[in-house]
Amino acid sequence: MKTRRSCRAYSDRMPSREVLERICEAGTYAPTGHGKQSPLIVAVTNREVRDRLSAMNAKVMSKIHPLPDGFDPFYGAPVVLLVLADAEVVTHMYDGCSVITNLLNAAHACGLASCWVHRAKEEAESEEGRALLRELGIDDRYVGIDHVILGYPAQEQPTAAAPRKADYVRWVE
Repeated sequence: MKTRRSCRAYSDRMPSREVLERICEAGTYAPTGHGKQSPLIVAVTNREVRDRLSAMNAKVMSKIHPLPDGFDPFYGAPVVLLVLADAEVVTHMYDGCSVITNLLNAAHACGLASCWVHRAKEEAESEEGRALLRELGIDDRYVGIDHVILGYPAQEQPTAAAPRKADYVRWVE
C-alpha cells in the first residue's frame, strides 16, 4: 500500500479480462454497512461507453473550471470501473468508497496503474447519465459514487510517497 500512486497517463493497452475480474472481485469483498452490499461495479471496457462517461465527466468538471478542448478526465485509461450504490441503503456512500479503496489496492497488487476520479454522482444525476444507466439495465435507485480508472501506465510511475503529516494519528490513551 505504501507504493501505490495515482496515475494520470495511460497506454492504450487493455488489461486481460482475467486481471480485471480479480480486481473487481476484490471490490466485492469490501466491508459494507450491515453487510448490505449496496454497491454495484460497472466494469467498462467498451471504448464507446468509456468515451461517453469521459465526456459527461468533463462536462461536470468544466462547470468548476475551464478545460482544454478534448480533455479526458480519465487520462487515456482504457478501463473505467464505475462504482454505483443503492441509495435506499443508508450507508451507500461509505460502502461505495470502501469498494473503491479495495479496487485501487487490488489494481496495484495486480500490476496495474489506477486513479480515483470523482464526479460520478453528478454524471448519474444528469439526464444523459440516467439514460446511459437505463441502457445498461441499472435501476434508478442506484446513484454514482465515483470511478476507478485502470490500465498500464504510459511511463514509469513514482513509488516514493510524500511525507505524512505529523499529526495524522492522534492517540488517546
